[in-house]
Amino acid sequence: MKKFSIYILSYIVFFLHTNLSSNEENKNLKIGLLAPLTGEYAELGNSLLFSLQLALEEIDDKNVFIVPRDSGFNNKKKLNTAIQDIKSQGINIIIGPISFEEFDEAKKYNDIIFISPSNISPNFNDNIISIGISLESQLVALRDFIKSQNKKKTVIMFPDNKYSTLIETKLKNFDLGNIKLFKYSSNPQILTGEIEVLTNYSERKRKLEFRKKMFEDKEDEQSLRELDRLDQLYTLGGVSFDSVIIIDFGNNLKSVLTSLVYTDVDQSKVLFTTVNQWFDESIFYENTIKTIYYPSINYSEFKKYNEKYFKKFKAYPSEITILTYDAMGLIYYAWKKNGKLSSINDFSFKNKIKGKIGTFSFKDKRVLQELNIYKTHDNTFIKF
Repeated sequence: MKKFSIYILSYIVFFLHTNLSSNEENKNLKIGLLAPLTGEYAELGNSLLFSLQLALEEIDDKNVFIVPRDSGFNNKKKLNTAIQDIKSQGINIIIGPISFEEFDEAKKYNDIIFISPSNISPNFNDNIISIGISLESQLVALRDFIKSQNKKKTVIMFPDNKYSTLIETKLKNFDLGNIKLFKYSSNPQILTGEIEVLTNYSERKRKLEFRKKMFEDKEDEQSLRELDRLDQLYTLGGVSFDSVIIIDFGNNLKSVLTSLVYTDVDQSKVLFTTVNQWFDESIFYENTIKTIYYPSINYSEFKKYNEKYFKKFKAYPSEITILTYDAMGLIYYAWKKNGKLSSINDFSFKNKIKGKIGTFSFKDKRVLQELNIYKTHDNTFIKF
């Protein structure tokens, strides 16, 4: 049978309404939305609302209602008040919470289904489904890519912070072949020294100096040519790995890249990859690295979404809104398919689901995305 994907974007609808007629409840889809509509993160909350408004303009279905409530950000009191308010209106499915730290509160409402943009865990978590771009999804894409490049010795690098234990647990449960784990300090001054050890920098530096001394007192043409060649080098000999996966982002990622270049890791022999990238153009200005690869969502759709959002609202959306945009269509599809939404089991689809960010898989109560590999080159992002 020919395989097919279900295009959920055509189902995405939105309508703000809080006074729903009880005699029409059986044919209406009512969805709660938890968002920080006030306070420090109000801009994010408004961006979530705007993205759903944008979705409404694509397809109109007056039987679908969104009930937004201000849940704050990591504010238990506001979160519980918002959930209870939504629940009081007979709603049993909610988009949110945004933060994984709020999951324990959401689990208390076991008669409500939560669809969260969090990326911490791809597994169905009691009554919560996370559709964020998980580390597992990214590692699958990178594993296949690294194998395709015939790389055999991979170092996975990640910072020593509050997420390091979680990352280590995920990596131990994931088959990546011949890998070495390397946990580094978030302090740039300590980081460089740690990477010097990883790359055996001091020994490679000594090898170069020793080799140069062998030719310094010789005057034959061959020795002079060899000495001239050695003068162009910083170290002698390669490193013990042929690819790296850096689980970091922003300035921390740039610090790691700078340290790897400083310790003279040959970019023509070692494949540089990373995760958690949303096409951050600031990476272009990290000119120490010629090319870096990473898995990500569909860049073309991401650009279209951002451009359409900007055209309407004269501002660019928060990155997370594209996930809630897809969450809306996912919920609608499940509702149309099942006739109702009773539990997270209604989201155990056999077919793949195609959304704005890419293609979802829901096998064995586990959400994974099929991601593309991109590379930075000449100040642009190129699909590999």
